[in-house]
Amino acid sequence: MRRNHKIDDMHFRESILLALVMMSVANADDSPDDQPLSIEGAIIGEIVLDKSDVFDLSNPKENKSIFRLANRWHIITKDKVIRRQLLFKSGDAYSQRLIDESGRILRKNRYLFDASIKPLRVKDGIVDVSVATRDVWSLGPDFSYSRSGGENSSGIGIEDTNLLGRGQTLRVKYEDDVDRSSTSVAFFDRNFGDSWVSTSLSIADNSDGRSNWLSVIRPFYALDSRWTAGGSGLDDDRRTTLYQLGEEAAEYQHERGYFTAFGGWSKGLQGGFARRWTVGMVHDDNQFSEVSNPSLPLALPEDRKLVYPFAQFSLVQDSFEISENRDQIGRTEDILMGTTLSAMLGWSDESFGADRDALIYSTTFSRGLGSLAGRSLILGATASGRVESGEFKNSLIGLSARYYLTQSDKRLFFATLHATVGDELDLDNPVQLGGDNGIRGYPQRYQNGESKAVLTVEQRFFTDWYPFRLARVGMAVFADAGRVWGQNPIGGEPLGWLTDVGFGLRLAPTRSSARKMIHIDIAFPLDGDDSIDSVQILVESKGSF
Repeated sequence: MRRNHKIDDMHFRESILLALVMMSVANADDSPDDQPLSIEGAIIGEIVLDKSDVFDLSNPKENKSIFRLANRWHIITKDKVIRRQLLFKSGDAYSQRLIDESGRILRKNRYLFDASIKPLRVKDGIVDVSVATRDVWSLGPDFSYSRSGGENSSGIGIEDTNLLGRGQTLRVKYEDDVDRSSTSVAFFDRNFGDSWVSTSLSIADNSDGRSNWLSVIRPFYALDSRWTAGGSGLDDDRRTTLYQLGEEAAEYQHERGYFTAFGGWSKGLQGGFARRWTVGMVHDDNQFSEVSNPSLPLALPEDRKLVYPFAQFSLVQDSFEISENRDQIGRTEDILMGTTLSAMLGWSDESFGADRDALIYSTTFSRGLGSLAGRSLILGATASGRVESGEFKNSLIGLSARYYLTQSDKRLFFATLHATVGDELDLDNPVQLGGDNGIRGYPQRYQNGESKAVLTVEQRFFTDWYPFRLARVGMAVFADAGRVWGQNPIGGEPLGWLTDVGFGLRLAPTRSSARKMIHIDIAFPLDGDDSIDSVQILVESKGSF
């Protein structure tokens, strides 16, 4: 009889522990002190990987010959690639915060459509955890085409974002746009050698020069990370064009050598915030000259060589919300609603090899307000520039606000306001406004100045239409308004406010690793000069709705 009581008591304790697990999942946004599972001292046992292929063959709509063939040819992500990105292991104390953050880390990968981590079962104080992922098709031809502001861009190549299932990206591509044609080879590995070191290499042979990039960085990969170190370098040479009313107006050749090395430290996540310090060195050499075969008037920026040590402080609040159908369609979205802050100061000195003494500064700030389930507002601010001989140079202040009103699961109202205020800008850093940066009814780089403001309002619709089980479909009705202020570096007066209205279609691929949404927009300009077409057709790939 006593034995039965003991068995019943043990089953009762396990039932209570399982209930606590489910409560912790339901209240994932609670602080660590509110996690009853951690207080009970449960231990993580087996970590079960539940990996899904590109197509779900148990679904009759996807159990087609072409989809079965796609799964057969696809190399699914290797177990070790997923396990090395988890912030917990068997034998650790269960932490809902680390479970949630590990899910966010996995969802950042282009080769995964989605990832979720949940308790699977509880026995004798041991919690088994399920890590569910779904792959996307990662190898294939890389075709791209876009039209915005009356200009076409295209590209063709081959890319694998999950090389042999190892989580690495290899791409070879030819691209042609309004500025140049380019043939490039790129490689990226987020976890080099099963570590947290991120490596990136890109080599491009351009019609107007070259562009080579190398980066090796061990980042603050998680909120509780304690150190970072690394370096990167850029060797770039290109023809740069200045525009007036959407037409090429002046040009120059820009050769840049940029190199940086840094290291940083942190005490980890304390009181819901991660505070980080970073110090390093930057060598930034910008040389400007006439184009070898000029076709436009020369507009020559001043050469600029900055060599400076820097110190940076950053702050990240552990406050995330999960949503869907906001900036994506049918995909889990991790939204940072907490406070983030970054501030950097550097001193460039002629004794370091620079061509001037200057204080270099930059800062960013963001903060989310409200709730994603109803009304939410995400505010942002940036500031950057130099101080030379007591005067501000190339000074830019940016303010942004993004407003979301969730009307239903299928409808959302969105509005965004961006403002930029510049002063004594370098000629190679103009403030531009046009069809490629916010005013969809106008040519690319239509207006230039020192400051600008852009307002967009958009009614978004998310449908259940899922053509060929390959892409989700959305629609939008929008209106844009913007203008520039200040001196145009190549002459010409600002045209005042520019406005447009329009509508568009959104296609969000669900089986490829492109991670870009296809925008097909029809825009009608309401202002501007007589040379503008009354209807603008835009086809673009963007990272969000």
